[in-house]
Amino acid sequence: MTTDVTIVAVDGPAGSGKSSVSKQAARTLGYGYLDTGAAYRALAWHVLERGADTADADAVQAAARDFPYAISLDPDDYWVRVGQTDVTAAIREPRVSDAVSAVARVPAVRAQVNDLFRALAAASDRPGVIIEGRDITTVVAPDAPVRVLLTAAPQVRAARRAAEVSDQDAEAVAAALHRRDASDSAVVDFLSAAPGVEVVDSTDLDFAQTVDAVLHVIRQKLEARDGR
Repeated sequence: MTTDVTIVAVDGPAGSGKSSVSKQAARTLGYGYLDTGAAYRALAWHVLERGADTADADAVQAAARDFPYAISLDPDDYWVRVGQTDVTAAIREPRVSDAVSAVARVPAVRAQVNDLFRALAAASDRPGVIIEGRDITTVVAPDAPVRVLLTAAPQVRAARRAAEVSDQDAEAVAAALHRRDASDSAVVDFLSAAPGVEVVDSTDLDFAQTVDAVLHVIRQKLEARDGR
């Protein structure tokens, strides 16, 4: 991935805090923030709106070919659109969450969406973009000067996700998170760091400490790149 925009690649499992931490780090640095999971969620929403089956790879690929997707890279003005429809809230609905793994595991769709991520980041008017997702450090931006795997113990991730979702009990949230991890891990390894990827384990860190830890890695890596 060649671009004048500094890319920070952040991977991690569900509930690791990668979205909120990446967004806050982007604010601090004046960078853009790209939530790649939103694209797969938006595509799942798009497939469902077409009345198609998200488990049908052909139907998913057909929807992907007609996918008028747009997302804000501004961490302070975040929105997601499909065509003229604002789907920022809709893509977080349970029906979409239940369908997104099936959509994301289609290889041709992943290749198409990964190209989209690279184009979005390269077109940013900010000095850098933090791209977060599941295979960012290895597939989308393997040559990024900063690559981070943000993780936490499963029980901690489940508790954090349960605190975010007020309409489901903790046991149901933990079960859903486990299913998501199991399904997604069949497509991409997001639980172990590739060579050169820095691990930030937030199990014993609060939100502010996790942001600081990620910022420390970013600044350290960029200083090394720039010879400072």
